[in-house]
Amino acid sequence: MVNAAGFQLGFSETPRYRSAMTGTERDILESLLALERAVVSMPTANPKPNLLPLFTRIDELTRQLPREADPSLLHYLHKKSYEKARLFLQGSDAENARGNCHGHV
Repeated sequence: MVNAAGFQLGFSETPRYRSAMTGTERDILESLLALERAVVSMPTANPKPNLLPLFTRIDELTRQLPREADPSLLHYLHKKSYEKARLFLQGSDAENARGNCHGHV
């Protein structure tokens, strides 16, 4: 199910696909989940959550990824496709709809 903000609800916070996830990747996943929770809460939150620190943290962590990190993950993060990055890190990359960036990797 997808909410009004375009996020798939019922997300799992446990990565399913890799036990060898790096610390930076785990931090990125945690930050993406925090962002998703904040966005989902926005309709009823008072005051509204400040998303800027979450975006800043994700950008900082993205810069810490090595060049040899998975090209799909790097692509999603650089294009700010945060839901796709989350799905990738959770081992659900097959759920990502192909976008307009065919052949990006």
